[in-house]
Amino acid sequence: MQTHAALPELISETEQEILRLLSVRDGPTAGLYEMMRYHLGLDDSGSSGKRMRPLLGLLAYSSIKGDYHAALPGAAAVELGHNFSLVHDDIEDADRERRHRATLWALHGIPQAINAGDMLFTLSRVALHRLSDLGFSDAKVLRLMRLYDMTCLALCEGQYLDIWASERTEPMSVELYFDMIGRKTAALIAASVEAGAVLATDDEDVIARYRAFGWALGVAFQLNDDLLGIWGDQAKTGKEPSDVARHKMTLPVIYAFEHAGPEDRARLEAVWRTDAPHDGQVAEAVALIERLGGRDYTRDQAHQHRDRALAELDAAGVIDAEALDSLRGIILGVIRA
Repeated sequence: MQTHAALPELISETEQEILRLLSVRDGPTAGLYEMMRYHLGLDDSGSSGKRMRPLLGLLAYSSIKGDYHAALPGAAAVELGHNFSLVHDDIEDADRERRHRATLWALHGIPQAINAGDMLFTLSRVALHRLSDLGFSDAKVLRLMRLYDMTCLALCEGQYLDIWASERTEPMSVELYFDMIGRKTAALIAASVEAGAVLATDDEDVIARYRAFGWALGVAFQLNDDLLGIWGDQAKTGKEPSDVARHKMTLPVIYAFEHAGPEDRARLEAVWRTDAPHDGQVAEAVALIERLGGRDYTRDQAHQHRDRALAELDAAGVIDAEALDSLRGIILGVIRA
């Protein structure tokens, strides 16, 4: 039975499972493994992130089955797959820093970073093969591989929409934004949770509930992040709320553009046309976004999806109450804006 106090243990054991695959330390390709350990924060040089996605999968499995250890290869696969996308995102977005450290491409150049990202993707697939060694049927493992492949397909589609939108002068619609984050953030979180359920049970109704829970949580998580990117408290989040200064088209901004009159829209567009807006311009844009309802709408949508996630979790009828409480705690902990 898992408790809130056991969450660090789940993270630690997931990381040990990942390190099984990244244990090469010498030879001509040692540098590649060093790059991956660096990016994952497994070389003691910096933050490793919250590991939320593998945690969700392990807790989903545990809430149905009890002990989580058999699901660790699936959790490792989820985290490796997530991080392959982050390496490529950093290149595509030209981000030189992640979690207060230099990104892989900034340190090693674009070609090697692309290769390291490809390697993380490949190892996410290799991680799944150990499930066969732990006694899961070939049918289960094949189903999980199909789930992961379809999730990666959705991620690539969502990234296409993100890049396409960033190259246009007109903001995407609110409807298209929800489509995009559904393919990116929500798809991966839903797959993480579904994978844990698939490994734990053959009950398709339970699996469907868990996937719906993960999907709603993923949308709520992204919308919460959108709010923190503009109105977050840096002392609490550790991240500067710089989305407006960086011209990021998140939901509060898109909603404001859709509901702005000619004068307000012109003022917002002026900030978005300025390469490096000064603090006064950013403050004016933030005030406009709030006045036009972007903050309230986004918060309302985040809370609606959070509540939907909680309802799906309750309807799943899981057995392990402590694991269920841990899942509820993650929901309420990450949706706080």
